[in-house]
Amino acid sequence: MPGSGAVTRNTLRQQIADALRDEVLAGRLPPGTEFTVKQIAEQYGVSATPVREALVDLSAQGLLDSVQHRGFRVRIFSVDDFRGMVEARTLIVDGIFRRLVERGTAPGSGEMLVSVRRRAEEARRAALSGSLEVLIGYDLRFWRELSALVGNVYISEFLHRIRVQCWVFAVPYLQREPELHATLWSGHNELVEAVTLADANEVRRLVHAYNQHGLDWASELTAAGA
Repeated sequence: MPGSGAVTRNTLRQQIADALRDEVLAGRLPPGTEFTVKQIAEQYGVSATPVREALVDLSAQGLLDSVQHRGFRVRIFSVDDFRGMVEARTLIVDGIFRRLVERGTAPGSGEMLVSVRRRAEEARRAALSGSLEVLIGYDLRFWRELSALVGNVYISEFLHRIRVQCWVFAVPYLQREPELHATLWSGHNELVEAVTLADANEVRRLVHAYNQHGLDWASELTAAGA
């Protein structure tokens, strides 16, 4: 079939990008790690072209830096970068939930809301048990599906990108926490319930607490000399 090679290559490109993103989010490729297209191609047993395209995609998403004549490096975010992410996230999330409470969810979103509730419960369990890698997966799905309820793919995708960057920054620090469950936010269920009930005040309170949680943690890192 004409074009089938391109489809295969694009699928492989996405698979490689997803796999590398998961490695970064799991902390197995820490910030500052450098690698070449050749190294990744050999690791996955594929040609250089889809690897190069995947790495360019991850660079465009802000997760990698291109290092001249040396390949790519996992981006190092500072505490100030994280604060900026939280500020951007705050503005977007506040707008999302104001829209959801005032106008309701997009048509046909009943099934999506059921899925969001499942993600919320799994994310809460992972947070309370301190299962960081499990939490990240469910947390990203939770926010992506919840933001999709407004029916605007641009908002959903932008928020997802910021959340991935937040986790890339946070993972190396969180992995050192002796009492991880005490550090992680676990209000997913309460937020879904407030959105479902269109309780504007409770939504506002929970979103504020969520964002303040990130800022307070950033202040703790600064105080500790991070």
